[in-house]
Amino acid sequence: MRTSVLAVAVWGKTAPSHSITAVMITDDQRTIVTGSQEGQICLWDLSSDLKISSKEILFGHTASVTCLAKARE
Repeated sequence: MRTSVLAVAVWGKTAPSHSITAVMITDDQRTIVTGSQEGQICLWDLSSDLKISSKEILFGHTASVTCLAKARE
């Protein structure tokens, strides 16, 4: 059974910079994944009318994310 955990990132008046260095879209074409020069990975929701909204930002890499790959379950 899969459970989901919502993450909340809190920052000041300005969000962290996210200079995109890698892009991937999931097979269902509902989520875009971006990697950044600053070492973050962001997940974005893509609606059927092509509107993009932020979903999650993942911190932890100490170097640029230059490549993204899909993994199978």
